[in-house]
Amino acid sequence: MMARTNAYSFLIAAFMLAASPLTAQENTKTQSQASSPSQDRLPAERRPEYRLGIGDTIRIQVFQNADLLLETRISENDSITFPLIGTVRIGQLPIVDAEQVIAKSLRDGGFIKQPQVIIVLVQNRGNQVSVLGQVNRPGRYPLDTVSVRLTEIIATAGGMSATASDMVIVSGTRDGKPFRKEIDFSGMLLLDKPESDIVLKPDDVIYVDRNPVFYIYGEIQRPGAYRIERNMTVRQALALSGGLAPRGSERGLALHRRGDDGVIEVVKDPGLNNPVRRDDVLQIFQSIF
Repeated sequence: MMARTNAYSFLIAAFMLAASPLTAQENTKTQSQASSPSQDRLPAERRPEYRLGIGDTIRIQVFQNADLLLETRISENDSITFPLIGTVRIGQLPIVDAEQVIAKSLRDGGFIKQPQVIIVLVQNRGNQVSVLGQVNRPGRYPLDTVSVRLTEIIATAGGMSATASDMVIVSGTRDGKPFRKEIDFSGMLLLDKPESDIVLKPDDVIYVDRNPVFYIYGEIQRPGAYRIERNMTVRQALALSGGLAPRGSERGLALHRRGDDGVIEVVKDPGLNNPVRRDDVLQIFQSIF
């Protein structure tokens, strides 16, 4: 009986010895996870590359100084008024630099020895662009960073609507001079032209044009107005409108096109492989046979 008891004791001791390191390891891991700071606690608005602009609403906190908590708006002269230090110019600065400017003023004024300042962007009003035309959600949209590209803003605006063309016009200012650029948006993506995906600047206006159409009437199955697809030819235009009516003839085809001077030119037998342009009018005549 004594020998059996000793055997049981040995087995229990061996089990506890084997389990002990694992438990210690799990405890160490748990303590490590509990002590490590969570990255999710950092406010998403605090992006070093974002530059504060006129009209932005910010919240300023000074660590262990609750009486200095301030929510304010950046004025027209890029400045705010902060307790103890008065007027501070922080407009056009990255958020991190603005924090350092306020901290330095508090330290140099002898108010706080080692101030820790945190700025949170509450509302972005200073760095915005306008998206107009054929998008699903036209309006004003913020530039959250200094490297927001055209594709990002178009996506933010809900993408292009069903009536949008391939052409996007971006206008604004660059280096104090008027800026305008026409961008073949679909071609940029289909033909892999990343250089056309330009970086936007505050107050840029993005206009998405309505899709171009052509008109067709006469001896055709479905006369009317149709969208011009990329590189569409006269032959494709006839196919899109249902083809010729029983009495129609490809030889009885006339193209009405407005020139650069505004005068409409009539081209007979323009050729089935010629491209169709915006506002072209195709007339299908009756066959003489």
